[in-house]
Amino acid sequence: MLLGMARTDPAPVTLVVGDEELLAERAVSAVVAAARAADADADVHDMVGSKVGAGELTQLTSPSLFGDRSIVVIRSAQDLGKDVIAEVVAYAKAPSDDTVLVLAHPGGVKGKALVDGVKKAGAQVVTVSKITKPGERLDFIKGEIKRAGRGIAADAAQALLDAVGNDLRELAAACSQLAYDTEDKTITMAAVARYHKGRAEVTGFNVADSAVEGRLAEALEQLRWALGTGVAPVLLVSALAGGLRSLAKVGGAPRNLRGGQLASHLGMPPWKIDRVKRQLNGWGPEGLSRAIQAVAAADEQVKGGGADPAYALEHTVQLIVANRTGR
Repeated sequence: MLLGMARTDPAPVTLVVGDEELLAERAVSAVVAAARAADADADVHDMVGSKVGAGELTQLTSPSLFGDRSIVVIRSAQDLGKDVIAEVVAYAKAPSDDTVLVLAHPGGVKGKALVDGVKKAGAQVVTVSKITKPGERLDFIKGEIKRAGRGIAADAAQALLDAVGNDLRELAAACSQLAYDTEDKTITMAAVARYHKGRAEVTGFNVADSAVEGRLAEALEQLRWALGTGVAPVLLVSALAGGLRSLAKVGGAPRNLRGGQLASHLGMPPWKIDRVKRQLNGWGPEGLSRAIQAVAAADEQVKGGGADPAYALEHTVQLIVANRTGR
């Protein structure tokens, strides 16, 4: 539900408006990607509105002696100070040829002067519409699968929505996993059932999230329910491994990378990086290493190396939680 993205080359100033977080992040990333396609060496400055001081935008957009181009992203632009808003609006009226400025605003009253000002100045506007209707969520699922070069049957799309729920991030992750792990050109109801059979809110993702966040009782309850309703043990191991790999990737990323640069380096969307950063609380390198080894052992057991896959999975979840505080 993105409006205003017809042009392929990035405008000097782009305003992304809307509070559908995943789609807003994608809209910002699309502009940054287009700008980097035009100049791969462009410097990316990714900032949060509350941290942008007066004069900082002017400094970042000033012409370089060496003709270097730059990309400036200001997220949560509603939190910009009044003096900075005035600076941004003035800049939008006469933007630099060497800079692409992207502003992300959730809409609403706060910071409305910024929205009105840059619109009047002629900025490119991308409107991110809130997805509220079931039909729109089904269209989102079909669009995600199409982005992966695949198709999905109508009943399969509905089953996926019923299983995963309304959260766009979870839907996007589920679509990505299905497209990656299935081979048929069109994803069927049977494929969805293999991955998401059982209570709607219980999937491998939920078990993994609970485990890496240290919620042992909840993780074990979800695991038992998933196994009891027919979710394949190998899929649960895969979800646990994926959760721990994400922790390792984000935890080991270079400290000087921020925002779009970090997302590009890791190959992960910004929303997922934010979630993983929160999940990293309590984890250290040694504990993470032991947890990854435990999952590797469980993978071998559920694929025939052990007599009781359910016991192996429960033991692995316990080890993950126990190692969460193992620095």
